[in-house]
Amino acid sequence: MPTTLADVIRVTHELWPLDGAEPWDAPGLVSGDDAAPVTRIVLAVDAVSDTVDEAIERGADLLIAHHPLLLRGVTSVAEDRYKGSLLRRLIKADCALLTAHTNADVVIDGVSDVIARRLGLTDAVAIDPGASGTIDPRVGIGRVGPLSTPTTLGRLARTVAELLPATAGGVRVSGDYDAPVRTVALCGGAGDSLLSRPSVLASDVYITSDLRHHPASEAREQARLSGRGPALIDVSHWASEWLWLDSAAAQLRTALPGVEVIVSEINTDPWNFVITQ
Repeated sequence: MPTTLADVIRVTHELWPLDGAEPWDAPGLVSGDDAAPVTRIVLAVDAVSDTVDEAIERGADLLIAHHPLLLRGVTSVAEDRYKGSLLRRLIKADCALLTAHTNADVVIDGVSDVIARRLGLTDAVAIDPGASGTIDPRVGIGRVGPLSTPTTLGRLARTVAELLPATAGGVRVSGDYDAPVRTVALCGGAGDSLLSRPSVLASDVYITSDLRHHPASEAREQARLSGRGPALIDVSHWASEWLWLDSAAAQLRTALPGVEVIVSEINTDPWNFVITQ
């Protein structure tokens, strides 16, 4: 029997259960016919014009994106608006769209887990455990744990830069270049909401994306006053989540033999270049 979209939905919900998603999130099927056959899937962080083009040009039956296209309230999918235009193109090409967002962040082998493993963290646990009511400390938002080999902040930042795909924004660091680093907290995607968590405050460094001026400045000033708080490493939102795609593809290939799964290598970071002074 051919694999159908319903089969793929079932598998994705087993890998990344919907009840693990944050209340504000909107993962799951966006468009597509459950009964339609699926022989080729493209995985991407973002459903944007370039990745939609790629999925259609490759003859994919399904585009799985990490970020939901319809996350916030939408009152129109008219074709003069980019979301409506993207959906029209996908539907016309018989290419379904499905998203796995915070439900793919919290699981073992999820977005933050992949970063932690690639950086060499040992016995990493969630910064914010308890997703889906589980008592497994490895399930939840973010990860924190000791490095297998202690290092310095500067060397760790260089390792992070070499690990992630290159982006215009690069890797920004707040802290002493030679400061020793043993314990790392991290959160793929935007993680400034975790800056005050006890396990983050107890770490030597916190790695995340989209750190805004005031939360970052306040966290560093409080650390200077109290002598307790992490250095900060800020990376591209897209780059931090792109690492997960290979792991997700491997899981899908195992669960859906006979279905081709392609990882998009298109850089969908919104920034194209930076000018330094």
